[in-house]
Parts: sequence; C-alpha cells; structure tokens
Amino acid sequence: MPTTLPVPSKRSARKRPFDIDDAISRIRSAIAESGVADAAMFALATEGYTSLFEQLIACIISIRTRDETMLICARRLFERARAPAAIAALPVRSIDALIRQAAFHEAKARQIREIARRTVTEFGGKLPCSVEVLTSFHGVGPKCANLALGIACGETRIGVDVHVWRITNRWGYVAAPTPEQAMRALELKLPKQYWVEINRLLVPFGKHVCTGRLPKCSTCPVLDMCKQVGVTEHR
Repeated sequence: MPTTLPVPSKRSARKRPFDIDDAISRIRSAIAESGVADAAMFALATEGYTSLFEQLIACIISIRTRDETMLICARRLFERARAPAAIAALPVRSIDALIRQAAFHEAKARQIREIARRTVTEFGGKLPCSVEVLTSFHGVGPKCANLALGIACGETRIGVDVHVWRITNRWGYVAAPTPEQAMRALELKLPKQYWVEINRLLVPFGKHVCTGRLPKCSTCPVLDMCKQVGVTEHR
C-alpha cells in the first residue's frame, strides 16, 4: 500500500488564510486515498476493543511507544485477559511479560493492574464515562483520558499527542509551548465536530507527511495555507 499522501495539483505562490474546515477536509481525503494505517487506538476500536477500560489501557501502553508496538502489546494482553477482573487477577510479572516491548513496561504493568483492580472494586467492573475518574488513576493525564472518552464514550474531547501539538503549531493555528496548552487553545478555537477526529487524522499525517524532522512539505495537501512555523528544512 502507498504511504505517500497525494498532493493537490495546484499550489498558491502566497499563503492563503488558514481554513480549518478546508484543511481537515483535504487531510481526511488524502489519508483515505493513501492507505496509511489508522491511528492505533482507533484501529483497536475498529477491531472491537471499544470499552472505556480497553481504550484507557491501550493508551497507557502507547505512552512513549510507537503505534505499531502498542498494537502488538495491547492485542497480546487482551488475548490473554480482556475484562478488568481477568487483568486484575494476573500477577504484575505476567502483565509485564505481555507488554514487554512497550517503553517503561514494568511501571505500566503495575499501573494497568491497579486500574483493573480499582475498576472491579470501586466501579463494579465497568469504568464510568468520567474524566475525573480516569484522571484519578496514577499516570493518566488529559491526553489518555480525552482520547479514551472520545472513542469509547462518544464524548466531544480533544486528545492532544505530540503529532497534534506539533502540527497545529506548525500550521500557525495555535501557538502553544506544551501539549496541555495546545489542548486548551484548541478547545477555544477548533470546531467541536473535529475534536475527536483531529487526533485520528493528525497521527498518520504526522507520521508520514508533517514529520518532526524534515517534514515532507512538497507532498503536503495544506501547504498553501500552512505557515510552516519553525520549519527550517523540509523535503
């Protein structure tokens, strides 16, 4: 399958005002045509891992870990034990062995087991769709809470990872020095219909086009309105 996103046939010599509706539409179409892999948490949901617990655990595994590796680890864990009670019954060392390819796997194994235990003992085996509950778990921040709630509960929330943060700053759409500040800025500016989708779109877009180093500006579908903030070299 091709991994280069298609390029619009015409470019404007001058930057036009940034139009988020047009940008989202172009990127959505480009990704659909390219055949690149879906963002990992959305891919898991497509496979049937749609519960809030599963999405939260997958996000924890994904921290500082490549999508491809997270998918391997999450699938392996869920094949062994999927329900909170089943994961809570596993020794930490067993969880660790199942997710061993993830970064910080030992700490994550302890964290996963504790979340599973609390899900059983405090919430009857099913997590409520509550950002306060999710962020009460050690190590769960706004990104994982918002992504899990957006995918599993259908809540309108923005999951700002490194790709969303980098790209929206590079566009000049926000000017935020941290992902947390980018989330707050996007909550004030981004139309709500894109709050969940923006992560799904910008993760593959950030991996294949708007990369951290040497972005592929020559193949960018929104180059004519991207301010290219901070870009000194590109392909």
